[in-house]
Amino acid sequence: MKRQCMNRVALVGTGFVGSSYAFALMNQGIADELVLIDVNKEKAEGDVMDFNHGKVFAPKPMNIWHGDYQDCRDADLVVICAGANQKPGETRLDLVDKNMNIFKTIVDSVMRSGFDGIFLVATNPVDILTYATWKFSGLPKERVIGSGTILDTARFRFLLSEYFQVAPTNVHAYIIGEHGDTELPVWSRAEIGSIPVEQILSQNDSYRKEDLENIFINVRDAAYQIIEKKGATHYGIAMGLVRITRAILHNENAILTVSAYLDGQYNEQNVYIGVPAIINRNGIREVMELKLNETEQQQFHHSVTVLKDILSRYFDEVKQ
Repeated sequence: MKRQCMNRVALVGTGFVGSSYAFALMNQGIADELVLIDVNKEKAEGDVMDFNHGKVFAPKPMNIWHGDYQDCRDADLVVICAGANQKPGETRLDLVDKNMNIFKTIVDSVMRSGFDGIFLVATNPVDILTYATWKFSGLPKERVIGSGTILDTARFRFLLSEYFQVAPTNVHAYIIGEHGDTELPVWSRAEIGSIPVEQILSQNDSYRKEDLENIFINVRDAAYQIIEKKGATHYGIAMGLVRITRAILHNENAILTVSAYLDGQYNEQNVYIGVPAIINRNGIREVMELKLNETEQQQFHHSVTVLKDILSRYFDEVKQ
């Protein structure tokens, strides 16, 4: 994989999520170059004008322009936010048919440019489309990453921080599995500081298991609630994508819950799904295998089964 002096990000799709990602990326000064690619060229051109007018306020210079798929040739990272959006009443899995053909066109166009970097997928259903991107691109599995449950984990930590009245950065807890209705909280590994949540519950009657179950339900259903209220979720996931971008471009070896390919970890294989993974300049360095209890392992397997059932309709090599 080539190395460049300038960090170039190519963004495909400048809708709610894409434009929010570009705005957050610019404000955090992570990349040197950002090219916006969209079928709606006027929208992308308008975004470029708007961003450029704010350059004087940015923490570092960033070259931003509207381009096409040929600009992906020298990109270190291609972020895909294009596709049909989730509508009120739809699940993320309802979007598969709409977005599979879109992704085939996008990924083929990117690869024809000579791209040899890392894909970061945000479009839902993200686990399915990350697998599709891997298959369509032919890139090594570690260089195709989905946003996975990074936002679910962030929501989880925020709500737990409010409940236990501590800073979110002192909450260590994960949501894993499908980014969707079958995701699960890993309660057996959740900690406030270094104290297990299960220990806190056993020692303090003011905290209740029922409250924690409601917290998870609010995490799982957050997207439905936000979509009902404002039509789309985009700020939170955009910031999650920027966090992954920083881990890649700055070679951080950061542990983030992304959609990663499993090849025997958690006793599962041939699926992309949300799990903690170490992220650096080469993509996914390593999948972190949490020790799950029996219930969590069963729930995780169910989540894998749901995803594989969908994948098997499009990819013959996916076996249950």
